[in-house]
Amino acid sequence: MNWHLRDAKNNLSKLVRQARERGPQTITSRGKPIAVVLTPEDYERLVSAKPSVAEYLLFGPGWDDDFAEEVNRRSETIIRTVDL
Repeated sequence: MNWHLRDAKNNLSKLVRQARERGPQTITSRGKPIAVVLTPEDYERLVSAKPSVAEYLLFGPGWDDDFAEEVNRRSETIIRTVDL
């Protein structure tokens, strides 16, 4: 359900109750969404679904064989020749 900001401020307890009973509630201002009220369970489900940047870098998608071979074929030095 969408709530205008003014109505959300005036009916906060009703807004929270509806978020618990009916799911996320969107707050709008000038016809555009500006916030969403969620239950703690819904919020935890959202934030736990995405890995942190560190987790993504450490455990993200694996390299295919061609890419892994290219990385291993590279020189250990920082300087590389570039064909222009």
